Amino acid sequence: MHGLPEDTAAPVPARPDPAALLELANYRMPFGKYKDRFLIDLPEAYVIWFLQKGAPRGKLGDLLRAVYEIKINGLEDLLRPLQRP
Repeated sequence: MHGLPEDTAAPVPARPDPAALLELANYRMPFGKYKDRFLIDLPEAYVIWFLQKGAPRGKLGDLLRAVYEIKINGLEDLLRPLQRP
């Protein structure tokens, strides 16, 4: 799958947490070229590159791994209605 190490896969919860989905839909990139852009709106190639380089530990890394899974499955549009400007 796009050449990512297997340990980059986001854990799949047994049941989606509505609060976690809202956070994922509204979390913005905190630094870099795409600073302040919603994670879900990052280019797929950038997300892949970032994860290949080594995702940060903690919340941002977890959210980027989730965004990767959402993007490779074409599910971005499911989160867009949850975004707040």
